Amino acid sequence: MKCSLRRKKPRFYKTVSPHTLIFAANLGTGMYSKSLKSLLVLAFSIFSLLISANLSANETPQNKDVEAANHNESAFDPAKLIMEHIMDAHEFHFFSIGETHISIPLPVIIYSPQRGVSVFSYGEFHHGHEVYNGYKSEEGKIIAVNESGEHDPSVTVYDFSLTRNVVQMFIALAILCVLMINIAKKYQKNGAKVAPSGFQNAVEPVITFVRDEVGKPNLGHAYEKYMPYLLTVFFFILINNLFGLIPGSANVTGNIAFTIVLGVVSFLVILFSTNKHFWAHIFNPPVPGFVKPILVPVEFLGIFTKPFALIVRLFANMVAGHIVITCFVMLIFIFGAMSKVAGWGFAPVSIAFTIFIYLIEILVAFIQAFIFTNLTAVFIGQSMEGAHDEGHH
Repeated sequence: MKCSLRRKKPRFYKTVSPHTLIFAANLGTGMYSKSLKSLLVLAFSIFSLLISANLSANETPQNKDVEAANHNESAFDPAKLIMEHIMDAHEFHFFSIGETHISIPLPVIIYSPQRGVSVFSYGEFHHGHEVYNGYKSEEGKIIAVNESGEHDPSVTVYDFSLTRNVVQMFIALAILCVLMINIAKKYQKNGAKVAPSGFQNAVEPVITFVRDEVGKPNLGHAYEKYMPYLLTVFFFILINNLFGLIPGSANVTGNIAFTIVLGVVSFLVILFSTNKHFWAHIFNPPVPGFVKPILVPVEFLGIFTKPFALIVRLFANMVAGHIVITCFVMLIFIFGAMSKVAGWGFAPVSIAFTIFIYLIEILVAFIQAFIFTNLTAVFIGQSMEGAHDEGHH
């Protein structure tokens, strides 16, 4: 009887392929590598926290005060400048050279029950550095002060001043009226037989576009009734959008109060255009009975979300564009604060991006005016819907 000395191969090698072994080895190595990286990140984080805590503990209050004072005096604050650019003000500020500020101050009209009416120029404050007639400008807001120049909370102040948003809105309204009245006179004088010329030739395609692409598709046979309002809203928003791109001007359409007024006016136009079928659709939608308790509140809430969408869309888009442009300009000064070489080196890049965004904002000015007008027409058309029957459809 022969005895074999050869050992049998383990079944493990018969069932597992070499590729599987390689994959298992790589998996183990990867898991080990990831675990090592995680431990390193954790250790570095703990080290950073300990160092920062140690530095904070060693910093005395006196050093903090000195550092804060130096920061307030010399540090460049881009957030503050951006907010000053997009917020309302009592002057048109164009630029500053050292201590010289090139600006146009606006009239200040203040009423106080304790002090009466005060009317003067905002330039009397000297950009907020001085007190005039018992008042002071603090961060763009006019407050009453006492004899020592400190805020006097006992004096109530009602500000009726003509801010730059108000003045620019009046200017845009005047330009809109003058242009449209002159165009109307040309049509009245020459009629439709004479080809348009000058500014009339530039405005007529826009009017035709609003009529054919906004009024007729959304309002049907009733478009002529709403065309004056739609054209007024379109050109008024467009003029304010374009004026807001002029350096030193006000961003009127980026003011939430302005867009709220436009949204409320559109909301009233929508409500006065409704009929019984519209309200029947809101409070008695054509859905199964068990769905109505859920759908009716949603439909009723939709009445108010429509003007809210108009308000927020115009406001957010115009503010965002101005912030982006201002941020690219501010990058020059941010890099310049770190190093003059970095500031001058990044200046061409920043200017190129600023010009690019500026050109896009010109296009956005037209687009946002069109979107606001088109959505208004869509909502008015929805409010004039007919009965839910097959014959109507």
